[in-house]
Amino acid sequence: MAIRSDEISEILKQRIEHFEAPVVDAHEGVISSVGDGIARIYGLEQAMAGELLEFPGPGGKGTVLGLALDLREDGVGAVIMGSYEHLQEGDTVRTTGHIAEVPVGDELVGRVVNALGQELDDKGPIETSQSLPVERVAPGVMLRKNVDTPLQTGLKAIDSMIPIGRGQRELIIGDRQTGKTAIAIDAIINQKGTDVICIYVAVGQNAAKVAQVRAVLEREGAMEHTIIVAATAADPAPLQFLAPYAGCAMGEYFMQKGGNALVVYDDLSKHADAYRELSLLLRRPPSREAYPGDVFYLHSRLLERAARMSDAEGGGSLTALPIIETKANDVSAYIPTNVISITDGQIYLETDLFNAGVRPAINVGLSVSRVGGDAQTKAMKQVAGRLRLDLAQYRDLAAFAQFASDLDRRTRDQLERGQRMTEVLKQPQYQPMPLSKQVIAIFAGGRGYLDDVPIDRVRDFERSLLRYIDQNKADLAQTIERDGRLSEETESSLKAAIEDFKKGYAG
Repeated sequence: MAIRSDEISEILKQRIEHFEAPVVDAHEGVISSVGDGIARIYGLEQAMAGELLEFPGPGGKGTVLGLALDLREDGVGAVIMGSYEHLQEGDTVRTTGHIAEVPVGDELVGRVVNALGQELDDKGPIETSQSLPVERVAPGVMLRKNVDTPLQTGLKAIDSMIPIGRGQRELIIGDRQTGKTAIAIDAIINQKGTDVICIYVAVGQNAAKVAQVRAVLEREGAMEHTIIVAATAADPAPLQFLAPYAGCAMGEYFMQKGGNALVVYDDLSKHADAYRELSLLLRRPPSREAYPGDVFYLHSRLLERAARMSDAEGGGSLTALPIIETKANDVSAYIPTNVISITDGQIYLETDLFNAGVRPAINVGLSVSRVGGDAQTKAMKQVAGRLRLDLAQYRDLAAFAQFASDLDRRTRDQLERGQRMTEVLKQPQYQPMPLSKQVIAIFAGGRGYLDDVPIDRVRDFERSLLRYIDQNKADLAQTIERDGRLSEETESSLKAAIEDFKKGYAG
């Protein structure tokens, strides 16, 4: 049956009259596609980069937060920080007007939180009214001060050869299971009794490891000055991406108050992997090793926020210890070289040394602190001035000497001294040592007092010597700690104490 033109005209008029197109507000949009934790949203013309978005919650109750990461002419790409299975095309999304921020303040100290600052422990809600944006511009050069105040880790091998200063960024790098996290935890434990607040950021770790770290810190009494920010392997990639920035913002709060903070990022390899996952799902063009082209900026804008502020800005500091996991000791891979070029030095842990029983397994030849002696106490500088160079030469000599059958006396002496100093620098896990005891131990080894001690008795000799000085010469250790240097009188008293101890040491 043919339809007349006037009928068609009438039908169109009726459709137009009854057409109800929803007016999309500038602060409201609709989901055009969703999947794998990524939502494409039509509308939201007023959305800002890094702004928090509100998605409808499961069953229409509450909301789920998202993060606007991809702003385009035809819409917004957002990552969803929570459950997304209930979301579907046509659901309404609203802007919040807030750039992603996290709660900050003294109330967070001693707590375990997620990347949004929400409590993960069983200690109840966190009562703080203050918050800071997770993304902030790093302090400018004119606002900073020279890094010249030591941040003691309590590890002889680090404080003597690779000193870390307050406001420095020192990379801890090495293969898996070489003791990277152990160094960071020792540094946190050693801040007990100081004015340094520590933030441990776990990115992509399994929940059992995070629980283990918390248990160790509680056992050592270090949770009293520590915040744990956990984005475990079970958490969505957006939370893993956000966690280091959240931890950094929490540390910046203390820096702005004129205090001192230490933040550990464990680890940035998994952080880069989470960002790669998000970027590929957002259809950003992949670059080298499928990482997005701005993966360098990902870490540089995070680590540049570590600083020591000038006196006019309060004199606070934020020290960063990022951790990077290498594969087969390949420090020339993409992410490791990126982070090496951003930081002020690296502590390189070697698998062969770890397996040989050297703990911490630091390769002194490849490890460096670009702040160096500026962030070292005078006492340590006096006793460990040549230690790093001597140990590096010893390692090279030991590798060469295994092929030689006959060695001259000088070479043998150098090898013997190197073996004993390697033993002195060994240290049990979770047992950081005060500065005075470090100085005494390294002084004894460096001045030749261990040369006649059998290698397998060196560590026992060191323990016994430190116990003897604690019991009989306690004022000596106190003088070193107080003065931060070895005067001629202190040095002669220390020599006399070691000689007196050796007379009675049975071994």
